[in-house]
Amino acid sequence: MSKFSISRRGLIKTGAMVGAGLAMPTIFTRGASAFTNEPTGGTVTLGFNVPQSGPYADEGADELRAFELAVEHLNGGGDGGMMNTFSSKVLEGNGILGKKVEFVTGDTQTKSDAARASARSMIEKDGAVMISGGSSSGVAVAVQALCQEAGVIFMAGLTHSNDTTGKDRKANGFRHFFNSYMSGAALAPVLKNAYGADRKAYHLTADYNWGYTTEEAIRASTEAMGWETVEAVKTPLTQTDFSSYITPVLQSDADVLVLNHYGGNMVNSLTNAVQFGLRDRVVNGKQFEIIVPLYSRLMAKGAGENVKGIFGSTNWHWSLQDEGSQAFVRSFGEKYGFPPSQAAHTCYVQTLLYADAVARGGSFNPCSVVEALEDFEFDGLGNGPTLYRAEDHQCFKDVLVVRGKENPTSEFDLLEVVEVTPVDQVTYAPDHPQFAGGDLGTCNPGA
Repeated sequence: MSKFSISRRGLIKTGAMVGAGLAMPTIFTRGASAFTNEPTGGTVTLGFNVPQSGPYADEGADELRAFELAVEHLNGGGDGGMMNTFSSKVLEGNGILGKKVEFVTGDTQTKSDAARASARSMIEKDGAVMISGGSSSGVAVAVQALCQEAGVIFMAGLTHSNDTTGKDRKANGFRHFFNSYMSGAALAPVLKNAYGADRKAYHLTADYNWGYTTEEAIRASTEAMGWETVEAVKTPLTQTDFSSYITPVLQSDADVLVLNHYGGNMVNSLTNAVQFGLRDRVVNGKQFEIIVPLYSRLMAKGAGENVKGIFGSTNWHWSLQDEGSQAFVRSFGEKYGFPPSQAAHTCYVQTLLYADAVARGGSFNPCSVVEALEDFEFDGLGNGPTLYRAEDHQCFKDVLVVRGKENPTSEFDLLEVVEVTPVDQVTYAPDHPQFAGGDLGTCNPGA
C-alpha cells in the first residue's frame, strides 16, 4: 500500500511505506484520491482525546466542553459563536462539506501510552478522520506521531513544549497554542521591569519534555537580561506534595522560584511554597518572588489566594474585549454557566480551523487540509491576526502576560492581563536552537 503526498502545486507523489506496526484503519478506495477514513455517508467523525483523569483532568473537562460547543456550532446549533467573527466565511453551519459532524472521545490519562491507545481506537474502530485534544506535550508528541503514521490530521490541543513544533514536528500535525519560547520572550521584559536585572532563580521543573523546554526558554530569556540560575530540579509528573522540593529552596540563596509546573502540579507546588513562607522572605535584600511561566484560569482557581501578584503567560483569556473573544465567551457561558479557559479556547479554535481548511480545500484528504492550513492567515478567533506558518505548523500571534489579581471581583476574575506582547516580539526563525533537529516531512493521507 503506497503512501502519497501532495505538493504545494497539488501534484501527487509516491512516498515511502506506512510505518510498520500500526494496524491500518478502514480505507475507502477511490483510485489515487484514497485516504484514511474517508467519509462516504452523511456524517463525519472527529476524535477528541483529552485527560479525563490525572493531574490535567480539569483542563480536559473544559476541552471537552469546547469541543461539544464547536460541533454544535458547525452543525448549525446555538448562536454560531466565533464562526460569526472568523475572517474566513466558508463555514455555513451545515456540518463540514454538508456532512453532519459526530465525535468520539478518549481519556489520555496524561500518559503517552494511554493517549496513543485511545487515539488508535478512535481512528481504527470509530473512523475518526481528525484527532484533537490533550493537555500534555508528552501526549501531544506521541499522538501527533501516531496520526502521521495513520494518515489523519492532528489538531493539537493544549501543548506548550517547543518540541511539538520543534524537533518532533510532523506534516500532519498543527498547533494553535503558543510555546515555551514565546512565554520566555514575552515574560522577560515584564519581569525585568518588575523585579530588576539582578536576580537569582531556582527552578522546579516537571520531568517531561514540556518542563524541559519551558525551563530552557525561561532560563535563556532571564539569563540574557542578567539573572543567574542557581539550581534547577526535576519533579515527577505524578508528584502531589512538593514539600521536600521546597526545603532546599529555603536553604539556597535564590530570591526567585520559577515553577515550571502546570495543572494540578502547579496548584500543589505553589500552595506548598506559600505554606513554607517563601513569599514572606527577604533574600539578598530583595522580596522573594514566585513565577509561573504558563498560567490558566483553572490553575488560578485551584490555587486561590496564592496566585495574587504572581506573573505568568497565557495563550488567551476570557476578559479580552475583541469581537471573537466576546462571542466565544458568550456562547460558552450561556451553555455552561462560567467563562472558558485557554484550553477550551484553543480546542474550539482548532476544530473550527480544521473544518474551515476542509471546506476551503473541498476535501477531507489530509494533504488537502495541510495545503489549506500552511501559511494561512486569519483573524477573528480571539488572538488577533494569526499566521499558521508553513515551515513548522506553528501559529504566530500576540501573547498575553498576566498576573494574579489582588482584588478579584468574582471566582472567575482571578487573572489580569498586564501586557499584550506583539507577535513580532515572540516570533523566531524555524531553525532557532530551541527548535532544532526537527523534520516536518510530507503529509501522509494513509492510503
